[in-house]
Amino acid sequence: MYKLLEKLGQNPQRSLKLFLRGLGLFVIGLVFVGLGYYHHHLWQVIGIFTLCVSCLIAAWGYLGIFANRWLNMLYKTQIKSKNVK
Repeated sequence: MYKLLEKLGQNPQRSLKLFLRGLGLFVIGLVFVGLGYYHHHLWQVIGIFTLCVSCLIAAWGYLGIFANRWLNMLYKTQIKSKNVK
């Protein structure tokens, strides 16, 4: 489990950039859905596709951020438990 957490959380700055890009794409997808509401329905299809892709990108970035923080928490508790013994 530690290997997976180390792999996912090895670069939190990159994960934050990925999360923010996904968030930006999400906003663009919402704009397309709104544009499709007032104009042609194909804009909504493009918007929904963009929303799906952006959610996946943002989730992957957030998973990296979460893995990094969880791994840091586990390392800190291991260090404290070694100091107690």
